[in-house]
Formats: sequence, structure tokens, C-alpha cells
Amino acid sequence: MMDGRLRNEEVARRIGHNVFLARRRAGYSQEELGKRCSLHRTEIGMIESGDRLPRSDTLMKLAGGLEVGAELLLRGIEWIPPGPDAGGSFGIIPPGLRGG
Repeated sequence: MMDGRLRNEEVARRIGHNVFLARRRAGYSQEELGKRCSLHRTEIGMIESGDRLPRSDTLMKLAGGLEVGAELLLRGIEWIPPGPDAGGSFGIIPPGLRGG
């Protein structure tokens, strides 16, 4: 469907990039982070590469393991409410345009 909506792959890539940045800031390897949040290092790698879109419980584990708020891992992603002709969709917010 070509209605301008973003696919889950784009959201997965954004979350993955956010996890990668937070992990690097914390100074953890993928294996260390996996141990801290009870996930296998390959799952961390799949999330960071955008190959896997994490469920909410996995996001909470990652946030806890990184000692950050889950909102940090969702930074740059917004929900665009449905319009008259289409359902809602995710949107990616360009860096520097988010208020607050």
C-alpha cells in the first residue's frame, strides 16, 4: 500500500539504532547487555540491526538493562492518528524537530 505510511521495518531500524546508541553510551557489549536483561546476545544484535521489532516486554528488559527509560529507546518514533481514508501509522521524527 503506497499511502505514505511507514512499515514496521523502519520503526525496527529506529529502535535498533536507539538501543545501539544507549548500549555504546553505557559501555556494554551485546553479550553484557544480554546478560543484564535476560536476552541472548544474538537477539540484541537482531534488534540493533533492525531485523527484529521488539515486543513491549523486551523493550522494558532492554531499558532496565541499560538503566534508561523506555522512552529513550522509542525516541524519534510517533503514532500518526488515522485520517478519513486510512488507518493510523508510525512516523519517524527527523532529528532536531522533536520539542521538549
